[in-house]
Amino acid sequence: MKIQSLSYDEVFSTLMSSPQGLTPDEATRRHGEYGPNEIHEVHGRSMLSRFVAQFTHFLALLLWFAAALCFLSEYLHPGEGLLRLGIAIIAVILINATFTFIQEYRTEKAIEELRKLLPFRVAVVRNGVELEIDADLVVPGDLVLLREGDKVPADARIVAASRLTVNNAPLTGESDSKQLTDAPFEGELLESENLVFAGTLVVSGSGKAVVYATGMATEFGKIAQITGKVVEEVSPLHVEITRVSRIVAVLAVVCGTCFFLIGGLVGRGFWDNFLFAIGIIIASVPEGLLPTVTLSLAMGSKRMASRNALVKSLNAVEALGSVDLICTDKTGTLTQNRMTVKTLWSPDKGAMARTVARFCNNVNVTPEGVKGDSTETALYSYAALHGVANGERLDETPFDTERKRMATLHRIDGKLFVLVKGAGESVLPLCTLLSHGDSAIPLESATVAGLMVRQQKMASEGLRVIALAYRELAELPAGDIPEEGLTFAGFAGLLDPPRPEVPQALKDCHSAGIKVIMITGDAGLTAAAIARDIGLISGEPVIIEGHECASMPDERLREELKKENLIFARMSPQNKMHVVSLLIEEGHRVAVTGDGVNDAPALKKAHVGIAMGLTGTSVAREAADIVLLDDNFASIVHAIEEGRAVFENIRNFTTYIFASNIPELVPYIGYILLGIPLPLTIMQILAVDLGTDMFPALALGAEKPSPDIMQRPPRPKDEHLLTKRVLIRAYLYLGPLEAFAGMTAYFYVMYAGGWSWSQPLATTSNLYLQATTACLAGIIVTQIANVFVCRSPNVSIFTLGVFSNRLVLAGIGTEVALAALIIYTKLGNSLFACAPVGIDVWILLIPFAVLIVVVDETRKYFVRRTGFRVAGLSLPPKG
Repeated sequence: MKIQSLSYDEVFSTLMSSPQGLTPDEATRRHGEYGPNEIHEVHGRSMLSRFVAQFTHFLALLLWFAAALCFLSEYLHPGEGLLRLGIAIIAVILINATFTFIQEYRTEKAIEELRKLLPFRVAVVRNGVELEIDADLVVPGDLVLLREGDKVPADARIVAASRLTVNNAPLTGESDSKQLTDAPFEGELLESENLVFAGTLVVSGSGKAVVYATGMATEFGKIAQITGKVVEEVSPLHVEITRVSRIVAVLAVVCGTCFFLIGGLVGRGFWDNFLFAIGIIIASVPEGLLPTVTLSLAMGSKRMASRNALVKSLNAVEALGSVDLICTDKTGTLTQNRMTVKTLWSPDKGAMARTVARFCNNVNVTPEGVKGDSTETALYSYAALHGVANGERLDETPFDTERKRMATLHRIDGKLFVLVKGAGESVLPLCTLLSHGDSAIPLESATVAGLMVRQQKMASEGLRVIALAYRELAELPAGDIPEEGLTFAGFAGLLDPPRPEVPQALKDCHSAGIKVIMITGDAGLTAAAIARDIGLISGEPVIIEGHECASMPDERLREELKKENLIFARMSPQNKMHVVSLLIEEGHRVAVTGDGVNDAPALKKAHVGIAMGLTGTSVAREAADIVLLDDNFASIVHAIEEGRAVFENIRNFTTYIFASNIPELVPYIGYILLGIPLPLTIMQILAVDLGTDMFPALALGAEKPSPDIMQRPPRPKDEHLLTKRVLIRAYLYLGPLEAFAGMTAYFYVMYAGGWSWSQPLATTSNLYLQATTACLAGIIVTQIANVFVCRSPNVSIFTLGVFSNRLVLAGIGTEVALAALIIYTKLGNSLFACAPVGIDVWILLIPFAVLIVVVDETRKYFVRRTGFRVAGLSLPPKG
C-alpha cells in the first residue's frame, strides 16, 4: 500500500477510520495492539549493566587479581599487612566504579531533561469531538489536527490542508520548508507532498491528517532501530588502557616468576619464595593508575562542560582529542537553520521588490517575533528592515507546486496592486514590463534571456532564488487575481547563513591536521555554496549525491574519500553510516556531528558522536557521546583541544606513577638477594600508590594544553599511551634514581642505629620501623621532584613556570601533609608500620630531588637541541 497515492475516501477506508475520527473504545483497543507512540532505545544497556561493566574492564580485573593475591598471601602468612592492602585495592575498585557510574548517570539525567522539552500533548478528533491527549496515546487511524508551531506526533497522511507548511530538517536534513497538499501523490515516500512525519515541525498554516504509523514504525523510529543495531567503536583510550594493563600484568608476572626462580637458586624455601613473588607482583601493579585516569577524565569532562560540551561517556573526553576527521551535517550545525536574504537584485533601487517581499506572504507577526515559513519570514524581515509602506490584503491565490508561485491582491497607499512571488521559470513568462524607477519599460526577449542567466548564476552560488513581480490595477478584479501583464521587480537570493564562528573553527581544524567533510541531506549546490563561504573547500567541489553513493562500489568510494573539497549531498541515514564505516575501515578516527534523526546511526557508529543539544532531536542526543549545549561548531574545536591535553596529561602522570614502581620493587630485590631486612613494607607501598602519589598525579591531569597542541597533527593511530620511551624514562632512570634515594636513606638510618650486615632485626623494633620510614620518605621526596619533571616530556619546568600549575603545588602540599600524618602521628605509625625520623634524613634526601630535576632538565635540553623523539613526541631541532 502506498499511502501517499490514495484518495481522500481510500485513506479512511484503508486505515479503518472516518472524518469523525476513531471512537474512544477503538482508540483504546488500537493502543493495546500497537503500543504507545514513543521511541525507545533499541538494545540499550541498562544502568545495572553499565555499573557492572565498571568492575570488569581489564585494568579493574588486574586490580581484582592483585587483591586476590593479597588475600592469598595473608592466608598463607598472616600479619604482613596484606589483608589491609587487599581491602584497600577492592575499595579503590568500588570507589572508582561508583564515581564513573555516577558521572554517566548524571549525564543521562541531563539528557533526560533535554528529552522533556519534546511535546507531550496532541490535538485529535475522536468521535467527532476535538480532544487534547498525550502524544504517546496517538494510534494508527487517529485524525490529528495540525496547527502552526506544532510538532508532528506520528507519520500521517494529510486529508485537509490550508497553506500547511512543514520543515522536515530533523528527518531529512533539508533546510527548506515544504508546503503540503491533500491531493494524491505518486512519488517516493519521503518526497511526498501529502505526508507529515513524526518529529517534524509545522511552520505555518493548518491541516488534518490521519495517522498511519506510530512509535518505532514511523520513519523516525526506523532510523532509531538502525541506530540501535549499530556496533559502537571502542574508544582509543579504552584500547590504550587495556594495552597498558596487559603490559603491566605481563611485567609483574615476569618479575614475580624471575625472582621466584632466583629465590629458589639462593636456597629460600618454597612458601617464602612464593610469598616473595606475590609481593613482587603487587609492588609492580600501579594501584593508583585506575582512579587517577578516571578522575583526570572527569576533570576534562568538567572543563568541557564549562565550554558547553556535555560528555556522556568519560572515555569520549580523550577520544575526541584523537580524531583526525570530522563528518559534519550542514543544517543546524554549520548553519543557523534560519533562511536569510543574502542578496536582492533589482533593475532599479528595489523599492517595489521589497514591497512584494513584504506583503506577498503568510507570515504571522507576534510579540515573540515573525512566525511562518522560513523563506517567507526571511523575505518579510528583510523588507521590514528596509522600511516599506503599510498595506491591506484583499485576496490571495495560494502557492502550489504546479504553479510554483503565489499571488496576493493588496491596497497600498490607496492604490491596488497584484503582488506575485515564485520560481523564476513560473513568474518571468508572465512579465511584460521591467521595473525602472517610478515607471516601467517594455521587457524585451534579450532582457528576459539576461534575467534567466542572472537567475542561474545566483542558483549556482547555492542561493534559493525567488522572482518578485507586480501589477498596478485601476479597479478591483471581478474574478480571480489577474497574474498576466506583470512588471518584473527583481530576484531575491536566500541562504541558510553559516554560524559566524564556523570559519575560524574550520581554520583551527585545518591547523590541527583535522579533515572536515560535509555530509548533508540538502542539495549539492546549496551545500557547496555554504562550504565555499565558510572556507571548508577552496577549489572545485567534488559533490557525491546519495543515489550515486548508494550505487558506487566500495573501492571507488574509498578513492573518492581521499579527495579534497569533498561534499556528500542528498544523503540518507544508511548512506551516511556507510561513508562513516568506510572511513573507520580506512584507519581514520572519526567524529560525526549532527542534530537530526537522520544523523543518529552515523553518530553512534563514529568513534565520537557529537549532537546538538538545543536543536537536536532526542534520537541524535541519545546516540551521541557528546552533546553541545550551545549548538556551536566552534565548541568542538575547544573540546578537541581538551581531549588532546587529556591524552598528553595521562601519559605524563603514567610516567610519574610508573616511576615509583621501581623504588617499590628494589627493596624486595635487596631483601631476597642481599639478605637484608625488607626495606619497604606492603602497607608503605599502599601509602605511596593510593596516598601520597594520588594528588600530585591528579594535578598533572589538570595541566593546561601546550600552546602548540592545536598546531600539531593528530597523533598516529599506532602511537600508544605507553611507549618504549615512556617505560625507559620511568623504569631506567627516574625510577632507579628514586630507588637509590630510598635505599640510601634506609642504610643511613640502619648504620646510624648500629646495625651490622646480616644482623637479624625484629620487624617491631624502632630501628627497623625508622629505616623503612626513611625509605618511604626517600620515595616521597623524589616523587615531589618527579611531579615537576613529568609536567612535560620535553619542555623545561622553568619555561612552563614552576608556579604556573597551582594544582601541582596544592598536590605537593597534600602529599607533604599526608606524609606528616603517616610518619609523625600515632595513627599513621600504627596503620603503616612507621616511626618518626629526624631532620637529618630529610636533609640527606633533598640532593636526590635536585639530582632528578638536573638530570631530566639535561635530557630535555638535548631533546630540544637535537630533535630526538622522546615520550612519543617528535620535536624539530631548536633554531
